[in-house]
Amino acid sequence: MISWESFAGWYRNRLVWVAVILLVVSVGVVVLVNRAGPEAEPADLQGQIVARMRTTLEQADPGQHNHAGHGVQQATTEEKPAVICGVRVYGHEPAEVTVLADVQKVYGFHLCGVAEQKRPWDVAVKLAGPVIMDMSTRPPGIQVVESTADVMFVDRLREMFPDKYAELALKEALADSEVADLRRRYDAAAGL
Repeated sequence: MISWESFAGWYRNRLVWVAVILLVVSVGVVVLVNRAGPEAEPADLQGQIVARMRTTLEQADPGQHNHAGHGVQQATTEEKPAVICGVRVYGHEPAEVTVLADVQKVYGFHLCGVAEQKRPWDVAVKLAGPVIMDMSTRPPGIQVVESTADVMFVDRLREMFPDKYAELALKEALADSEVADLRRRYDAAAGL
């Protein structure tokens, strides 16, 4: 016959093991959830800036990119086509900050395609060029560099960008890996 003390001890040990197993499984799930998914926030500041810049540009109406002369042909439905962007960050101000919340301005380049259904990339409406994002406003402000009737593009770029970022903007656009990712995401959004 089993005594009450031995049964209680066995039962108590079993509850302890169940609690330990549940704790280990819970911690494992939390770790997997925090590591998984494209929505996970990048750990480094540069990655966070790229993600915020891309998201801001993709959520903005193409007119908010301040490009002149770009009209998107709307289909018969009221649904607006997705804007898919690739970005490159040249730098940010203040340059010494290490937390995204402290970044005031971002200087970079953007190439966006308006993903109208079944419209291939080669004939898509595109928005491209050096861009400044004002991160101190919600949503961030978007200002692109464009020439005017009185000011040439290079002169306008030098007016708007600090020298160290203007030099980069005159030489560099998107990295090949960013272009490949942009085209893949565009094709998916356009249903190609």
